[in-house]
Amino acid sequence: MKPSAIKISRVSKVFGGANAVRAIDDVDLTVEQGQFAAIVGPSGCGKSTLLNLVAGFEKPSSGTVEVSGKAVESAGPDRAVVFQEAALFPWLSVWENVVFGPKMKGSAKAEYAGQAEEYIRLVGLENFRNHLPHQLSGGMRQRVGIARTLVMEPDLFLMDEPFGALDAQTRMDMQELLLSVWEKRKRTVLFITHDIDEAILLADVVYVMTARPGKFRSSINVELPRPRSMDQLTQPHFVELKKHILSQIREEAARTKRQLEAAGAGA
Repeated sequence: MKPSAIKISRVSKVFGGANAVRAIDDVDLTVEQGQFAAIVGPSGCGKSTLLNLVAGFEKPSSGTVEVSGKAVESAGPDRAVVFQEAALFPWLSVWENVVFGPKMKGSAKAEYAGQAEEYIRLVGLENFRNHLPHQLSGGMRQRVGIARTLVMEPDLFLMDEPFGALDAQTRMDMQELLLSVWEKRKRTVLFITHDIDEAILLADVVYVMTARPGKFRSSINVELPRPRSMDQLTQPHFVELKKHILSQIREEAARTKRQLEAAGAGA
């Protein structure tokens, strides 16, 4: 039996010294292999902190973080991170950006060229392979970032608001693209978002975080049939899930506001 893709056990993270901030507190999370898990919650609840711990960019103050049964000590090629900005090399073409990782690993072109072509086609950029990033729209640059990540064949995708900077239509296009890629590849995904519709549409399970210090308030299984489509956004089950999650986030956002007001009064 394969170990869980992600296993977080009693993890806390504290930033700072004298004026220390406890970002997350006593968090437990298990994501199974091939599962798509989304995390939502009020601003400042520690969503990105949690993802950075799994990525290996930060170390927990207490507790353990494991990926595929191994303790996370640092960043590694088994975990690919996709941020809001694709962070492409501006002087490299689409093709050169996509194959940059395998080339740096010393892989022979025969080993990665076919896969790179497939992923560029999969994200709909086969006619733009020689374009530079400044010649592409924001959504197209993010597609390049996803193709560049896919070609490295990571076990785990960590996605931190990857479509947050896009306009509404492009965001929907990217959500449909990610659904299509996930259906074909079934990679494990941990996805951070503020968009409840996005979380429900994409994920197998949605975790709702509390106000800071963040911990998980609830986990909600999304029992919508796959393959998913935008048509499901208006289905009664989808609407009920959204209302349920939104009410929890509003309660936590109100708690955050009370905390800030209390801190201001005591300053």
